[in-house]
Amino acid sequence: MVAIYNSFTRKKEPFTPIEPNKIRMYVCGMTVYDFCHIGHGRVMVVFDMVSRYLRSIGFDVLYVRNITDIDDKIIDRANSNNESITNLTNRFIEEMNEDANALGVLPPDLEPKATEHMKEIIEMISQLIKKEHAYLGSNGDVFFNVGSFNEYGKLSGKNLEELRSGERVEIQKEKNDPLDFVLWKSAKKGEPSWPSPWGDGRPGWHIECSAMSVHCLGSHFDIHGGGQDLQFPHHENEIAQSVCSTGGKFASVWMHNGFVRVDEEKMSKSLGNFFTIKEVLKKYQPEVVRFFILSSHYRSPLNYSTDNLDEAKSALTRLYTALRDTEDDSSVGIDESYITKFNSYMDDDFNTPRAISLLHEIAKKLNRNEDKSIAEVKRLALTLKRIGSILGLLESVPQHFLQGKENESRGSAGTDHINDLIRQRNIARDEKNFARADEIRKQLTELDISLEDTEDGTDWRRN
Repeated sequence: MVAIYNSFTRKKEPFTPIEPNKIRMYVCGMTVYDFCHIGHGRVMVVFDMVSRYLRSIGFDVLYVRNITDIDDKIIDRANSNNESITNLTNRFIEEMNEDANALGVLPPDLEPKATEHMKEIIEMISQLIKKEHAYLGSNGDVFFNVGSFNEYGKLSGKNLEELRSGERVEIQKEKNDPLDFVLWKSAKKGEPSWPSPWGDGRPGWHIECSAMSVHCLGSHFDIHGGGQDLQFPHHENEIAQSVCSTGGKFASVWMHNGFVRVDEEKMSKSLGNFFTIKEVLKKYQPEVVRFFILSSHYRSPLNYSTDNLDEAKSALTRLYTALRDTEDDSSVGIDESYITKFNSYMDDDFNTPRAISLLHEIAKKLNRNEDKSIAEVKRLALTLKRIGSILGLLESVPQHFLQGKENESRGSAGTDHINDLIRQRNIARDEKNFARADEIRKQLTELDISLEDTEDGTDWRRN
């Protein structure tokens, strides 16, 4: 049985879906006004891993990840760029999809946009007003009445009175309570707006996710996920809005992945240690970045550093090296004992570090066999690939990974050029022109290429 750490109860619990064999999962997606950073990459990879694994053990998963395409930051960025909001958001949706695809992230089953769900948003706010959980403020905005929901603060463990004392007095004038948050913002000149019973305006950020998740998955669904930074106030507010509007339960399990740190410091633009996915992929193969993310447990802090990425590169290279020269032969079957062990690790709150250690265990056993055509080796190789694929790893042709074909478009020397240099070196060696052969080898070394001369020819890989 799968056990998941539930952020709401603060303990690991056996997971039982609401409907047998069916899982409905909602994950807070990107606000599309800039390039995705490595923190966004972690969210995408983590919940892609969760959905892949749950499907692999027989669950029918409906995975929803939303897009926030109207927001203060989006409006500000579009204005500063002197471009339309639609152009801005469409451009960064394309960039986001490019990053996700590079990291091996499968598209979610549904990807609702906030601007396409105004009807549901307005209906939810109307229900909250009708049930006296929301009110029209003096400035024309609609606010949620936090005091009307007794369980506010349970997810984050926040104390309401402490939160109130920390609020600035000057921002309370439009609201009945400093903790009340906006559901609908009245229209301002030059900003996009939609008609509503309370006048033209646009939704607040929190209500978007409540309306989209309930619309796509129903008022009560299995898993709600996102980054730890969203636990308060975003997810806390989602619970309050959703429960108060529907009168029932919301998400059964809350999952939050840990923060990304850079050289043991919090990642932020102000510290100058902020990395977009595209910047990272200029230096590292996409699968190395995915491997790096999965090498840490999803709830733990992830420390981004060149040393840790280099270590991930070396570890993944060892796995691909073990698979090199093995033959694909599904007729030999897989070693079910390893699948059982892998499942036991993943059932324990998706323990990917232990799962990856199992990959290395299989690779070591594979390397001990010199004849890579025998049935046992084929079975080990197939098992290694099968487990890797569930994690979204080891899906490249081994030689392609080892020779870094993905790097060619990012400025590395092309394989044709490298193969030509190796051909020239082999000709020089055959002609006993060892000085020329050494000169070419030096050129390859400067291109960060390692050579391995065998009886069958010369293999190479990027360092």
